[in-house]
Amino acid sequence: MPDNVFDPGLPLARYLPRTPISALTAGPIRWLTQLPTSRPPAGGEIVHVDADVSVRVFRPIAPTTAPVAGVLFIHGGGFVIGSAAMGDALCRRISTELGVVAASVEYRLAPAHPFPTPLEDCYTGLRWLAAQPGVDASRIAIMGESAGGNLAAALTLLSRDRGEIRPAMQLLSYPMLDDRTCDRTDVDSRHLRVWSMDSNRYGWRCYLGSSAGQHVPSLAAPARHEDLSGLPRTWIGVGTHDLFHDEDVTYAARLTAAGVPTTLHVVPGAYHGFDLIETRSAVSRAYRREQLRALASTLGEGVSDPA
Repeated sequence: MPDNVFDPGLPLARYLPRTPISALTAGPIRWLTQLPTSRPPAGGEIVHVDADVSVRVFRPIAPTTAPVAGVLFIHGGGFVIGSAAMGDALCRRISTELGVVAASVEYRLAPAHPFPTPLEDCYTGLRWLAAQPGVDASRIAIMGESAGGNLAAALTLLSRDRGEIRPAMQLLSYPMLDDRTCDRTDVDSRHLRVWSMDSNRYGWRCYLGSSAGQHVPSLAAPARHEDLSGLPRTWIGVGTHDLFHDEDVTYAARLTAAGVPTTLHVVPGAYHGFDLIETRSAVSRAYRREQLRALASTLGEGVSDPA
């Protein structure tokens, strides 16, 4: 992992903990992050897809008769905390600035619901989005952060293999792709923030359930998937002080080698989730702009390029 200092535009890095998520803290944090789930988002609505899955949906302000592109957002939280409401601000911005339908999917969490339940919940959300009469199913991007990046990558693979829906893009923000990172002994933890080796082991153990320590399905850990061919255009972003830096760089290289058009955006001196914590920093704003530009350039005609 590169050994440079934190970006000076991220001053909170000095004070943030390395391991906020553990077996002791996950329950209370999960409760806090799920408080907003029952309230409809400002400018959007909650749609119950089935008894287990709902989506928080944001639609373009300007009415249109032609189908528009869609974005399915998958929140992070190490598989054990978080809610779809965490994507409200980003989905609202994506819908407003790009003129697309953006939906944040509420998937069930581990350890109560280990793999493959969260992934299948996300697939249910994707099927719902693709079936909407105002959405062009050929122009859907799957977007995820951290553990949501894992689910986005796995959902893209699952969609390719099932052949029912073919996403136009996957956008993975510091995705949690490889359980084998838990076994590394060469990680310098001094510059890790928000997500440490201990948090990583806990999150993976909860998500893998009975598969932990045994045969790990490749859709649970996409970095294990041998065949990455035939996947859509990909954007991967990660900071140099993120535990997932090395696995993300490796995954991007493998995608490129498999013939997948791939953009790797590395942010020097950035820690895990920096853009969610220090949202007003120039570093975070630039990171979000790159994501919006990637979505705009891929989703095609009728989608503007953000400034």
